This record gives sequence, C-alpha cells and structure tokens, in this order.
Amino acid sequence: MKRVATGMLLGMAAVYLLARAFVDLHPAIGFVKAFAEAAMVGGLADWFAVTALFRHPLGLPIPHTAIIPRNKNRIGETLAQFLKDNFLTPAVVARRMRHMDVAAAAGRFLADPDHGGAGRLREGASRLLADILEALDDDRLGGMAKGAIASRIRALEVSPLLGQSLEAAMADGRHIPLLDGIINRASLIVASNEEIIRDMVHERAGRILRWTGLDENVADALITGLNKLLYDMADYPDHPLRIRVNEMLADLGHDLQYDPEMQAKVARLKDEIVDNPAMQRWIDGLWQQARSALLRAARDPDKAMAGRFGEALRQLGTTLQQDDALRDTINRFARRATVGATASYGDNIVRLVSDTVRGWDASRVTDRVENAVGRDLQYIRINGTLVGGLVGLGLHALDVVL
Repeated sequence: MKRVATGMLLGMAAVYLLARAFVDLHPAIGFVKAFAEAAMVGGLADWFAVTALFRHPLGLPIPHTAIIPRNKNRIGETLAQFLKDNFLTPAVVARRMRHMDVAAAAGRFLADPDHGGAGRLREGASRLLADILEALDDDRLGGMAKGAIASRIRALEVSPLLGQSLEAAMADGRHIPLLDGIINRASLIVASNEEIIRDMVHERAGRILRWTGLDENVADALITGLNKLLYDMADYPDHPLRIRVNEMLADLGHDLQYDPEMQAKVARLKDEIVDNPAMQRWIDGLWQQARSALLRAARDPDKAMAGRFGEALRQLGTTLQQDDALRDTINRFARRATVGATASYGDNIVRLVSDTVRGWDASRVTDRVENAVGRDLQYIRINGTLVGGLVGLGLHALDVVL
C-alpha cells in the first residue's frame, strides 16, 4: 500500500508536468493540470504528515517530526496508564467477572472434553505442558521440588500427630492386636533361642553351680518363668505387666503432645531421617515418578482422562453444571481471586508494560507501530492525493466560470 501511495504521488507529478507542457493545446488540459497540481500538493502534505510521525522527512531534523521515537517513553507510560484505568482496576474486573460463569464453563469442559473445539484445546494444552516440562532444567526443577518436599517434612510437627494417633488408637483398643503380636513374637523368640539362654546362664554361673549342675536347673527355671509370663500376658488382658505397658504407652502419648523435651527428640530424629541418604533417594524417586506421570498424562490426555480418574472428572463436571450452590461458590471464589490478583499485581503489570516500552530502542518502537497502523496511514496519503486533486479541480472550474 505504501508503494501505491507513492506511485500515485509520482504519477500526479508526471501528469502535472505533461499538462503544463501542453496546456495551450486545449482548454480541458487546464483542468487536468489543476487536478494534478492540487493532488500533488495534497499527497506531499500527507506524506510529510505520515512520515513525521515515525522519522525525520528526508533525514532533515525538522522540529516536531519523528514524534513516536522522541516520545516513546511517554507513549509507554500513557499506554500503561490506559490499561490500568480501563482494564486492570478491581471495579472493572469485578464488573466483567459478574457476567462470567467460570464454573459452568469448567463443568462443560470436564463433562464432555471432546465437544466442539475443547478436544483440540485440551490436546494443545497437553502438548504445551509436555514441552514445558521437558524444556525445564530437570536438575534445577527436581532440586526445587525435592527441596520443597524435604522442607514440608521438616516443618511438619510429627510429635503431636504421633501422640494424638497413639491416644486415639488406645481409646479404641486398636493397640491390643499389636501388643498381642509382640507377646506372641516374644514367645517364639524364647522358644527358638533356649540354647542361647542356657549358654548365657552357664557362662555367668559360678564354678560351684556348674560343678553341681545347678546351672541347668537355673536355666530351666528361667525359661519356664519367661514362657509362663508371656503365656499369662497373652491369656489375661488384666495382667499387671500389660497394664503397666498400657500406662507406659499412655505416658508416651501424653509426652509426645505436651513434653518439649520429647518433642525435641522426635524433631531431631525426624531431621536425621530426612538427611539420611536413603531418604534422599526415596524423595528423588518420588519426584521422578511424579514427573514421569505428568509427562505421560500430558502426552496422552485421552488415556489420562480414561479410567476412574477420568470418570471422577466427568462426574465433577456434571455436578458443576447441575449444582447451583456449588457453581455460585466457585464463581464467587473465581471473582474474588481475580479481583484480588488485579488489586495486588495490577500495578506490577502496568509497570511491566511501561518498562518494556521504555527498554525498546526508538527504531524498534517505530517499526512495531508502523507495522500495526501503516496500511491505514498509507490510505491517508492516497485520500489526501485524491481529495487535493478534487479541490484543485473545483477551484479551477470556479476560476473559469468567474
């Protein structure tokens, strides 16, 4: 279009020169000369005006030319202020969000992800997610993820949770099978290690006991006593030793919740476990499994949406469309979140726009603006050439009449 406008200007100049040379041949050539002369003047004037927006005409530093390059910082600030005043204010965002049913749209997508263009949208989003995951530095991203997991574990107050769990288990009697299992296991240990017990008694017995053979009697009595103790504990829930164990467990549950010293011990043990190389390898494996699962789901969204997980998402989508109360709650949350984000980060977005424009060099700003509106500006030059010619034609006709 720029070539067309320039061609018209040069054409009018050529017509003017020819008409001036042959103006005496016929009175009508005077009208042609007047049209071409005025069109040439109008085209030149509009060429100067359009060119002055972006650069100095003919490279001459004429005042009030190259307007956009000289005022790019002010343009950026004005654009940013325009965005802030008309788009990024909480009132404007809230007014727009009142007419948006985010929950219903999400429900329709989840209930029927293949409907219309949603399937293409899902596939495009999946490919984008997969590309982003693969492009990110795995060591850095993995380190951040593993660090976040380790930090969450370190920040977790384990001791009160253990104490509450122990108290709840004892209140419901869920610790009894565990205690019975320990007692039965102890009976098996005693039965399978009788020779070790006899050797221990023999080594610690005096010479007289060994010479008289009483050490064997002592060992038999010890094994019998241990077995009887364990059998009685297994058979009698009210056995004094079982009661004592229950009291010890109750004290442990209380100390885990309220004793600072016990809580400090548990915290140190937790930190030692987190710092253990085996635990670090487990966390690393957990991250790799999560990353692989995300990549598989991103590469194959249909498979990810299949099975129980996909069915659960479809049910959620149906619920979002049918449950008015839930939909209103989600929409209200979406509005508050969006308005809150606008109030918190609107100034940062505006500052980003102004700083970005300020960081561009003058030629870059000129090229971008000229590419955006240049076609319309060339129409201004064409219209100026035509309008100027018509005005000149009219003035010449008036001069002839008068």
